[in-house]
Amino acid sequence: MLRETMQVFAKALDAHRPSINALNVYPVPDGDTGTNMALTLSSVVDALDNLPNGGAEQDMATVCGAIAKGSLMGARGNSGVILSQLLRGLVGDLGELDGIDGTQLATSLTAAATAAYGAVGNPVEGTILTVARVAGESAVAAGSADLLTTLETARTGAAEALEQTPEMLQVLKDAGVVDAGGTGFVLFLDAMLNVVDGRAIPEPPEVVELDLSTMSAAPAQNDAEKSIADLKYEVMFFLDAPDDSIEEFKSAWAKIGDSIVVVGGDGIWNCHVHCDDIGAAIEAGIEVGRPHGIRVTDLIEELEENAWVQEAMGQTSVPADGRTSAVVAVAVGDGVAKIFRSLGVANLVVGGQTMNPSTADLLAAVEAVAASEVVILPNNKNIIPVAEQVDAQCETKTVRVLPTRSIAEGFASLLAYDPEADAESNVEGMAEVCDSVTAGEVTQAVRDSATDVGPVTAGDFIGIGPSGIRSIADSVVGATTALLADLIDDTHEIVTLITGLDADESDVVAVEAWFEANHPDLEVETHDGGQPLYPFYVGIE
Repeated sequence: MLRETMQVFAKALDAHRPSINALNVYPVPDGDTGTNMALTLSSVVDALDNLPNGGAEQDMATVCGAIAKGSLMGARGNSGVILSQLLRGLVGDLGELDGIDGTQLATSLTAAATAAYGAVGNPVEGTILTVARVAGESAVAAGSADLLTTLETARTGAAEALEQTPEMLQVLKDAGVVDAGGTGFVLFLDAMLNVVDGRAIPEPPEVVELDLSTMSAAPAQNDAEKSIADLKYEVMFFLDAPDDSIEEFKSAWAKIGDSIVVVGGDGIWNCHVHCDDIGAAIEAGIEVGRPHGIRVTDLIEELEENAWVQEAMGQTSVPADGRTSAVVAVAVGDGVAKIFRSLGVANLVVGGQTMNPSTADLLAAVEAVAASEVVILPNNKNIIPVAEQVDAQCETKTVRVLPTRSIAEGFASLLAYDPEADAESNVEGMAEVCDSVTAGEVTQAVRDSATDVGPVTAGDFIGIGPSGIRSIADSVVGATTALLADLIDDTHEIVTLITGLDADESDVVAVEAWFEANHPDLEVETHDGGQPLYPFYVGIE
């Protein structure tokens, strides 16, 4: 029944993924909560399926172990990591038991909430943490009731807590939504009720998902403005899916791209497509099965393509060149990758704001490096909690994480990297340099939102600094220069601009002209990063 609960929950998350994603209140294109939770659960189901007989005849300890390991290795993004901790806390003591009654359920739900709170550096109420905690408290309040009554009580408490999340977090109240992660946790309790008592899983609410191709309809100052849809990617991944679902999958891909190649059989497929939307390509795979081994090779061009070929030939070890410690960085974009390589990064993991790599992805990159000590640069706040799980899973290396939140911080930190020093010393030295950088980025809003600097409408260009959204404009240049004006002060000397796929030559010239007119004494360095979705990354020193 526990195994079946995970399977039901995974299917429910997949069905509710768009509606949970729609609850996200931040307007940037990111690795959304519903998607990250669904991908995390797909790893749990995969771990269970890989047990002998699909886990059908395994004891409780084996099933609990697979759930804990699968959720840990498949965790993606902040929401995936928290969900992983909830599941691991839930099954932590169950392996020694033959079954679960009401009292044990209350104990397990409480343990799940405790584990999740412990995994978050600064727990915030009004999130999935609150919903999970109240579920446990409600189950305990049921006393010695039977399993079904205790579960019903827990679900009622969780749902009531979810409805109260806007009163705990102003950002939710301003947006008129409840917490996305908490919504996913209530769905987990619905999955348990389905298995225990045959209750129907709630139907997902209808959601009109934003079509990024309409972004060009946003107000623009001139016809040269580009949309975040004006991109070209080559997406490749392996897909675990039933053979009879592949025609449906290929039909979905035919609507979003070309150069489609899908080969394989017996449940495993090698898939390739050229498209404008990475998310849509991957989501089509999620609709029918489990994508894994995802590669985006147009963005990294020959660099990542060569790595893909080397992997296929069994050349999986990245030379350490006599280094005591090596650096693994998360990045996307041809120019960004080349800069990281030039600064001494030994291995790159393709990922970023819309592509959160899993614990397993980062672990594989770390293990492929020949050095015995490794520093990970996540370069995105949503990837930090995933990176922090790698050391415990790596038996052969010492792994440390420098919690870089942006590409600019990652670049700057590498100026203090010493390949002959150990990982601990490197993190200390690199952190000092990282802290001296003020990072910013410019993107296009994918949803309406309320911010400290005014309302954002889907299609607006927004400038984001360390404290959040600092500028809103109807053009890339407008958002970028307003952000720079907000971040730059008299102490700064150098500004690094990393241009993305959405920044054309006229945009770059206009921003550089702004510097000449407003900060002629600043040294400005411009590099072609080639990153998607973000026309400009900014580093100010």
